[in-house]
Amino acid sequence: MSDQSLQTLGEFIIDKQDDFQYSTGELSRLLSAIRLASKVVNREVNKAGIADIIGKAGNENVQGEEQQKLDVLANEIFITALSQREVVCGIASEENDDFIDIKCVGNGHLSKYVVLIDPLDGSSNIDVNVSVGTIFSIYRRVTEPGTPVQLEDFLQKGVNQIAAGYVIYGSSTMIVYTTGNGVNGFTLDPSLGTYYLSHPNLKFPANGKIYSINEGNYIKFPQGVKNYLKYCQMEEGDRPYTSRYIGSLVADFHRNMLKGGIYIYPSYSQSPNGKLRLLYECNPMAFLAEQAGGKATDGFRRILEVEPTELHQRIPFFCGSVDMVEKAEEFMRIDSVK
Repeated sequence: MSDQSLQTLGEFIIDKQDDFQYSTGELSRLLSAIRLASKVVNREVNKAGIADIIGKAGNENVQGEEQQKLDVLANEIFITALSQREVVCGIASEENDDFIDIKCVGNGHLSKYVVLIDPLDGSSNIDVNVSVGTIFSIYRRVTEPGTPVQLEDFLQKGVNQIAAGYVIYGSSTMIVYTTGNGVNGFTLDPSLGTYYLSHPNLKFPANGKIYSINEGNYIKFPQGVKNYLKYCQMEEGDRPYTSRYIGSLVADFHRNMLKGGIYIYPSYSQSPNGKLRLLYECNPMAFLAEQAGGKATDGFRRILEVEPTELHQRIPFFCGSVDMVEKAEEFMRIDSVK
């Protein structure tokens, strides 16, 4: 298809604005800010290796993880883009200790949206030229408009999300997002700097043959996870399944949504609550998964129903094709009653 016959991301947002219950144009500007920031980050990611932007930044984030230079750069790019569009009253980032109160006024009233973001998921892979991504989650604030944003504006259940998505920087760069009316993917044409609708109405296959987990931690996993992995590896029916683990949540999730599969990051002895962040990673991916016909749980509970208590809260994560997630949950339940 020629570029002229494809719908751009901007055109799609405008066309679908009436599908969104708060269609005032503000969400469109917010998504446009994410689109712009993603193009800038894409440019920087593609300079890795020829510019001094790879490697460690020399400091740690709030989780005690050593930051990469591109973590810091991507964080700055997204915060700047979002705060300058006058549609966000607060931003929380995986890379910042606390949330940011954005003191801006747009069209005579204070902004009513907050954004939670993982600016560069899988950044430890950037030095070896493996796909990385950005994950974002959008909520309406719950505190009184016109007052400073509060922690409770960010500590909302995932079911309250009004939009979520990710950008994947790989062999091509894509934005995949939902506003609660299905999931659509847009691929960047680098020659024009334009995102085009390339993957309309994305759906998880009900079943799949791929499981994604860091098996190097096998000895530390809960017994239910160990038993599920043995099931995946058993020669019976359509099994054994194929193990595929990239180490970038965005990349693993994206592949599994297209081909069918399950992603698991369970609790283990050194991380009893898992490693992934509920607000920056699990909630937005769970929203996308459900909108694409998939499922996301912590092994027992629906992720989107979990009540957050901390800005950087961690949680075990089982996400992907419905049949595979439910089978993993079955093994978890059996182990929990022993």
